[in-house]
Amino acid sequence: MKSINGSILIAGAGRMGRGIALTFAYQGFQVDLVDFKQRTDQEFAQYIVDAKREIKGQLTILSRSGVLSEEALEWVLNRINIRSSNEECGWRQADIVFEAVPEIAEVKRETFKHICLELPPEVPIASTSSAYSADELAEMVTGKDRFLNTHWLNPAYLIPLVEVSPAAATSEKVLQDVFQLLERIGKVPVKCAPSPGYIVPRVQALAMNEAARLVEDGVASPEDIDQAVRVGFGLRFAVLGLLEFIDWGGADTLYHAGNHLQQSLDADRFSPPQIIREKMERGEIGMKAQKGFYQFDEQSISQYQAETIQKFIDLLEHLGYMPKPAVGQLAVKE
Repeated sequence: MKSINGSILIAGAGRMGRGIALTFAYQGFQVDLVDFKQRTDQEFAQYIVDAKREIKGQLTILSRSGVLSEEALEWVLNRINIRSSNEECGWRQADIVFEAVPEIAEVKRETFKHICLELPPEVPIASTSSAYSADELAEMVTGKDRFLNTHWLNPAYLIPLVEVSPAAATSEKVLQDVFQLLERIGKVPVKCAPSPGYIVPRVQALAMNEAARLVEDGVASPEDIDQAVRVGFGLRFAVLGLLEFIDWGGADTLYHAGNHLQQSLDADRFSPPQIIREKMERGEIGMKAQKGFYQFDEQSISQYQAETIQKFIDLLEHLGYMPKPAVGQLAVKE
């Protein structure tokens, strides 16, 4: 397989494609952003103007925020070449191709057919699908060992996470090369099986549906629900992962709370999954048992707790939520 050094081709110039293009250009890569939508010459010329304006607008925000100098703005923008699939593109020079066309099977199939006809056989292909599994998409390409899925989260140039899902036939080298490439541009890749929904969409779909049900059931207003999510739910899980949080508070807490919600609301969706029931039976309930989803060393638990609390303090101070002590009102006990 070809080494990934400096030339990126993105097949699909919609919002996700443009966001990925910006990400790589920002890190010094030369990017060919290929528009696969059928347009007249006049329509394509206008599309280039609109796409460049949007990308420049995003770069301007970065510049105003102090993370990009004004001098560097045009340098980044000029590293993105927007092309039509009908013209000569940098297929032979590309080190990797990211497919980012709409989530329509026939559109993807036709795009992959075009890619595989133009692309040298040793060049890796990564879809950016949020709907199709890597195994489904692998059937649309030639050289299945070079294919995998990379699920980026919008806005792609800001959110660090990329969920990397190899297909059954994906070579280990391609997987490792893509991980290294993503880490090189400051992303945080995680590996997941070719399962519908991957990780984040699957979790957030449940959370968003439950938030909508809270409105539907008259539990709280949309404003109060969103405020609760921002300063409660979101703050905690910006520091602790969901499974880490189970271990922090104890799987027994989740087990009993889940059963109570299931009975009180008569809703099976709150019933604890089998893995939690098994952990209860084995006593693997988290940090207080030194084993849960993670292993805990008794000697390092205090340090881990202190470091976690410090992260909370840093985040709360940054967001302006850390309360100030009423120093002058504190009673000093003899």
